[in-house]
Amino acid sequence: MKKTLREIAVLVKGEVSGDPDTVIKGAKGIREAEEGDVTFLSNRRYVSLLKETKASAVLVPRDVTGAGRPVVRVQDPSLAFAQVVGLFVSSEIRHPQGIHKSAVISKTARLGKGVAVGACAVIGDGAVVGEETVIYGGCYVGHDARIGKGCLLYPNVSIRERVQIGERVFIQSGTVIGSEGFGYVRVDGAHKLIPQVGTVVVEDDVEIGANVTIDRARFDKTLIGRGTKIDNLVQIAHNVVIGANSIIVAQAGISGSTHIGRDVTIAGQAGLVGHIEIGDGAICAAQAGVISSVAPRTMVSGYPARPHREAMKVYAAMQRLPQLLKEIAELKKKIKALEERLGK
Repeated sequence: MKKTLREIAVLVKGEVSGDPDTVIKGAKGIREAEEGDVTFLSNRRYVSLLKETKASAVLVPRDVTGAGRPVVRVQDPSLAFAQVVGLFVSSEIRHPQGIHKSAVISKTARLGKGVAVGACAVIGDGAVVGEETVIYGGCYVGHDARIGKGCLLYPNVSIRERVQIGERVFIQSGTVIGSEGFGYVRVDGAHKLIPQVGTVVVEDDVEIGANVTIDRARFDKTLIGRGTKIDNLVQIAHNVVIGANSIIVAQAGISGSTHIGRDVTIAGQAGLVGHIEIGDGAICAAQAGVISSVAPRTMVSGYPARPHREAMKVYAAMQRLPQLLKEIAELKKKIKALEERLGK
């Protein structure tokens, strides 16, 4: 397939600067692009790559100049590029259709119109699956679980008993929702499990990555708010509440009964203790060790996590420690010499 730069600009609602009849045959990253490709630049740190790329055209922010080749100026180059990629690269995924003969579905389960269930999937007693939901092979849906309309469960997802999944929820392979919460009491020198009899509620339009674990609450519910996106390898403990439209990045761990507000970002490998509150719009930076509540619209980093600017000052001071220790040693020598001269 071939497109002119003019046609691409119409698609992404952009403005062409340069030859609008430039022919585009493909879409690639700025380093991989070749002649005939369109690429994009969204982060100004990589402006220097505009001189190196072999791409025939570039999608750029509206205020970028001097690209040295035809460009399409857009509001969000990354989003625009995602639209363009669809013109040249097929993203069609063939989901299961119908009910596979090896699927095990309880007679008391209820499946809506257009539900697809793949090979060896199991759907338990009293479970409800909404219309047009696709359940890949090897998935498990426990008794009395509820899954809304238009959901997509990739292979080997486990939805445990009584868990509630909203509409248009996408869950990647290997994720377990509703696993037993990690709660123990020590009795006669041994750890005894405290029964976790609550559930998990995942609201509409949530997307959950691969190998995520979301534990059921001890009594009430663990809640994942509408529109929240969760990356791979995230652990969310019992009774955690996450507000709408939050982002939880890979390898983050959230301890029990922590409440996270709306539009919060928990970056990669951040760890949060239990029973704290993260305010709306807050950001916990990568590898932050969050041991106390975070105010709304505050960015924290480091361990223990503190306001980001303060943490940067601490890191800067730590970088100077070898030199400071050397200077202190020299000062000690000078003080000792002065004391000897003064007869002390």
